[in-house]
Amino acid sequence: MLNPMKITRLRALLATVGLGLGLSLGGDVNARDLTKAPTAAPTPLKVETVAKQLEHPWGLQFLPDGRMLVTERPGRLRIIATNGRLSPPVSGVPSVVARQQGGLLDIALAPDFATSGIVYLGYSEPREGGRNGTTVMRAKLELDPDGGGRLTGSTVIFRQQPSSTGGYHFGCRIVPNADGSIFITLGDRYSLREEAQNPANHIGKIVRIMGDGKPFSGNPKRPDWAAEVWSIGHRNTQGAALDASGTLWTTEHGAMGGDELNRVEAGKNYGWPVITHGRDYDGTKIGIGTEKDGMEQPVYFWNPSIATSGLAIYNGALFAGWKGNILAGGLAGAHVARLVMKDGAVVGEEKLLADRGWRIRDVREGPDGAVYVLTDEPNGAIVRLTPG
Repeated sequence: MLNPMKITRLRALLATVGLGLGLSLGGDVNARDLTKAPTAAPTPLKVETVAKQLEHPWGLQFLPDGRMLVTERPGRLRIIATNGRLSPPVSGVPSVVARQQGGLLDIALAPDFATSGIVYLGYSEPREGGRNGTTVMRAKLELDPDGGGRLTGSTVIFRQQPSSTGGYHFGCRIVPNADGSIFITLGDRYSLREEAQNPANHIGKIVRIMGDGKPFSGNPKRPDWAAEVWSIGHRNTQGAALDASGTLWTTEHGAMGGDELNRVEAGKNYGWPVITHGRDYDGTKIGIGTEKDGMEQPVYFWNPSIATSGLAIYNGALFAGWKGNILAGGLAGAHVARLVMKDGAVVGEEKLLADRGWRIRDVREGPDGAVYVLTDEPNGAIVRLTPG
């Protein structure tokens, strides 16, 4: 089997060659494949490195006092001071499968964190028989005066089933809601992609649970659906955020082409691997094509892929005219895609940081209205973007 991470870099090169020859990579050739949103007016940026020496940072969250929590994929959680100083690794982090795409992944604060101190931590969990799977635990974060901390009272609230021996497509963005429920995105584990259409399990799904692990009461509740499942037919969703109305938006990886931006609603089927706007890594067709009754079309897709990861919906005032824009990180694409939205559609796109060559793993709006990004590198960084 080909290594998907190597393929991601190869396909970016192939895509560049293909565009130079006037070719389209992935998906059936039609007008929609060849249409991109108009280029948005460029935004002058000031780019500052806030913290560095982070090993493949994956998830970023802001604490109420302005400090940051950052996960490192090998299995460390750090607290970043406002001056950029890294704490020693926070104790109490669970054991993880730190290989290929696995490791310590996303982190999120409970809505009542200011009083409860509860955080949710997502990771690839080692399981019996050499297997593994995406798991989410809750714990209390206790902060020390010297800038360090520890996790206490850890409890697993969700385990993706079935488990797998593979090391790819864990998904694992965690999105808490004000009502106490939590969205968790789950990948198809690469080798189990047909199971994304089986609503009885967690492969290639988005689930919605409560903070204690019980299914959300507003889930679809269909006889053949697992009680936790919110939506099905996803490949590897690594970007997720709520808009001002509480609607969930996600970005997910396609194969060779076909990265998607989706508006995710309860009980809907987003098509993978029956329909897709991409092709398999050997160039062959996946599924039946790009459309099927009863399966949702993406709001937007990228062809060639940018390898989407990390998603924010801008709601601040620092960047004039950005309110409601979607900011999507790109790993192979090495930029942040700023998507200008109007009536739920993408009407413009700007590539931010495209001259830096950084693999963008996560994107967050800070309490100051600036945009913060994580660079996925052995010596990764937190970078702050403000108007230039």
